Amino acid sequence: MKHLLFLLFFLLEIGTVVAQNKGVVNGIPWFDDKGNIVNAHGACIVEENGKYYLFGEWKSDKSNAFPGFSCYSSDDLVNWKFENVVLRVQPEGILGPNRVGERVKVMKCPETGEYIMLMHADDMGYKDPYIGLATCKTIAGDYQLQGPLLYKGKPVKRWDMGTFQDTDGKGYLLIHHGPIYRLSSDYRSVEAEVAYVKNSGESPAMFKKNGMYYLLYSNLTSWAKNDNFYFTAPKIEGPWTKQGLFCPEGKLTYNSQSTFVFPLKRGNDTIPMFMGDRWSYPHQASAATYVWMPLQVNGAKISIPEYWQAWDIETLAPVDVLKGSRLAEKEQIKVGKGWNTVNESWKSNKKGSKLSFTFQGTQSVIIGEADAHSGYAKVSVLNERNKVVYTSLVDFYSQYPEKAIRIITPKMPTGSYTLSVEVTGIQPTWSDKTLRIYGSDNTFVTIDEIRYF
Repeated sequence: MKHLLFLLFFLLEIGTVVAQNKGVVNGIPWFDDKGNIVNAHGACIVEENGKYYLFGEWKSDKSNAFPGFSCYSSDDLVNWKFENVVLRVQPEGILGPNRVGERVKVMKCPETGEYIMLMHADDMGYKDPYIGLATCKTIAGDYQLQGPLLYKGKPVKRWDMGTFQDTDGKGYLLIHHGPIYRLSSDYRSVEAEVAYVKNSGESPAMFKKNGMYYLLYSNLTSWAKNDNFYFTAPKIEGPWTKQGLFCPEGKLTYNSQSTFVFPLKRGNDTIPMFMGDRWSYPHQASAATYVWMPLQVNGAKISIPEYWQAWDIETLAPVDVLKGSRLAEKEQIKVGKGWNTVNESWKSNKKGSKLSFTFQGTQSVIIGEADAHSGYAKVSVLNERNKVVYTSLVDFYSQYPEKAIRIITPKMPTGSYTLSVEVTGIQPTWSDKTLRIYGSDNTFVTIDEIRYF
């Protein structure tokens, strides 16, 4: 009996482990079974034995240097279990210390049953690119780096990449700005260049539906979001025809960049699910998020006509994830110095200014507006003993104004908590290889609503 009571107490204390999410919520942090932020960017999904495995870049908040590739598993594409950092920094070589590792993609080779991982490896200045090869006998095990992927005995020295596995079992490597390579039967080398897509871009992602091939790209704008576009072809060898945008112009692919299209099986149909990264340089680990949406396909036309912040993976329809939540009354919210009231919202760019709300419940929600003048907020949850039980950075930057949910904090055991929002004074800014400056011109944080469950 004592053991059962201890187990119950333990589960209540960790709280986030047993909390089940019911839909995909875009543009906010996701939490794994341990209550940590799901950290898997530039990702792909492999489905095996009714389970989904998500592989991605295990990003750091401190540097863009390669810290590893992560793997998570799920039964429903919504609730994720942390499995492993499946490939870590190597002692030396193309993924050694102070190197870049990006765009990790995994495929199971039909001929050998081996799991093949491909990635972009580079130096910190992006001047020494390779396509790297790693292998493993088990899907979520420790992958062994084999070195550069070879074509005609020489390393493939390219950078942004993706992969595609056709229904006939053939594997393909998709390269930025055009080349499409067919892999050998064991997926361990390149067999041939089978196509070249002119006037294309970076972050390639391919899918097939009704006998037609679709190839997505983004424009070259460093970490900044842009309007992604696509091509179609009757076969991988081409001819490839540029079709235009698949999201409304100016919405910057709903503030994301394509990374993969997952074939989501529903009954007798397969729905292509767009997977995009909402990058947040330089704080990728805590503040970068994801945009996953079903693609509509009508012949050569594909589209995501509107943005769903939250949607049901089964019904493929938008859902209200705030149903059942309560609105925090303005007199309940403690507003510190530095905040101004603007159109019923709180707005501040004064570093260190805080806003807080104490509530009785399980989790809290911040709804706010992101725009080109905004920066990072530090969001924390404290328990009744004033101990921090959760903290992370939340990105309020967007090239165009967008009011949305910014974070739903992890679900905790029912209790008394204080939500704290602090202006960090940090703005997301960066430059590309030409030293062009991108990002925000200020550090504002704008809060429109606080809600709680």
